[in-house]
Amino acid sequence: DRKRAEEALRQSEEKYRTIIENIEDLYYEVDLDGTFTFVNDAIARTLGYAKEELIGKNYLSRSKPGEASRTFAVFNKVFRTGESVRAHEITVEAKDGSQRHMEVSVSVIRDTAGKVTGFRGICRDVTDRKRAAEELLKFAKLESIGVLAGGIAHDFNNILTAILGNISLARLYVKPDDKAYQRLKEAERAGVRARDLIQQLLTFSKGGSPIKRIASIPNLVRESCEFALRGSNVRCEFEIADDIWAAEVDEVQIGQVLGNIIINADQAMSQGGSIDVRARNVEVTAQSGQPLPPGKYIQISITDHGVGIPAEVLPNIFDPYFTTKSEGSGLGLATAYSIMKGHGGRIIVESEEGKGSTFHIYLPASVKTLKPRRDSESRAMSGSGRILVMDDEQPIRDLAEEILEMLGYDVVTASDGSQAVELYRLEKDSDRPFDAIILDLTVPGGMGGREAIEQLRRMDPDIKAIVSSGYSSDPIMADYQRYGFSGVIPKPYGAQQLSEVLNSVISPKNS
Repeated sequence: DRKRAEEALRQSEEKYRTIIENIEDLYYEVDLDGTFTFVNDAIARTLGYAKEELIGKNYLSRSKPGEASRTFAVFNKVFRTGESVRAHEITVEAKDGSQRHMEVSVSVIRDTAGKVTGFRGICRDVTDRKRAAEELLKFAKLESIGVLAGGIAHDFNNILTAILGNISLARLYVKPDDKAYQRLKEAERAGVRARDLIQQLLTFSKGGSPIKRIASIPNLVRESCEFALRGSNVRCEFEIADDIWAAEVDEVQIGQVLGNIIINADQAMSQGGSIDVRARNVEVTAQSGQPLPPGKYIQISITDHGVGIPAEVLPNIFDPYFTTKSEGSGLGLATAYSIMKGHGGRIIVESEEGKGSTFHIYLPASVKTLKPRRDSESRAMSGSGRILVMDDEQPIRDLAEEILEMLGYDVVTASDGSQAVELYRLEKDSDRPFDAIILDLTVPGGMGGREAIEQLRRMDPDIKAIVSSGYSSDPIMADYQRYGFSGVIPKPYGAQQLSEVLNSVISPKNS
């Protein structure tokens, strides 16, 4: 009977050990001093140790600094009460130095006399789950920032419209050789930079579809790179092909991509020096080995001579929230990557630690011709016709009315979409119908441009409507034609931008 009992006990223990060794959960046993007396394969594998390296070591030696006393208190409570504890959270350090988050259960081990001789329990590695929860929290915070930034940008762009619009209007009254003209011009430049910074805030926090137009790549590259290096001991050396193709881009967003890369390059060269910026035409074929559809591209290469990027870090640099900087957000390159994806392009990076990095930006070339851009010295274009302006902001209505009347237009204003629809209906069959209508996209508490254009197009399928908004990330602004608009003018705008968009929309009728 004794031999049969011993055999049964041996088989039971063998079965117990087999189960413990093969479960996915991490199983441990420690004595009263906290020294490991047994660990299964799963716990050794998770922490990166051989089982022999853990047996005989104290569990507190693997605890994160500062947590040892809290963990000891839990074990002490289990010893005193005999009651098990479940899902106690601890952080332990693996052999490679990484931190693993664990949920630990603790219960006592008793001998045949009922005396407590140690502790046993199950650990569950919740590192991935915890990280996923943290990422969701970060995205939720980012979403909140995006909503806040959108509201701020809308209000700020309305204010900037009044500022820039009045400056541009004042310039129409002043001769170019007047001293006040230069001051107004500098004030306008500052306002434009403020507008671009607001757009960067929107892109950084919320994204948004690009509002594309044909751009001069040399000007965009030089201005963006030089602006990013203001106050730095680093300079740019440019090499831009004379025959560089044009591209259809959102200049503010691409400027942000270039700025982010230049700022990173500047920070990698703490001793100063130069950054090489090259732009050339390339044709990508199926045999090129590039992760891009075949076609014509503009390749912008930015090379620094800094510390370089470690090979183990390189695959992660475009990941959201990944950063090697103590004060970095980890969103700069992730945002740049997202912007390039939205443009049908790509960023590719080459780097060698200690020798520097090169970022290659590929922008699809455009078959459209770049039209000469009217610079800030140009006067707004005059025109003729009858224009209906709808905006919920009185200062913007007054400003648009004065600018357009000075340029030769006859102007009527409305404060919301329903009033604009009614005015358009009343004048549609008169001897002087409206030649175009400018609709503010968002009207708090009233009908905005999106609802208004639907009613107006049912009334007049040939209507010439221009959408305007301080929410430049709204998809309607990027794809306005799909929603029935003939033109778009983001806020803030001035006399020149207003005249250009009206001329492009109604000039065929006036010609």
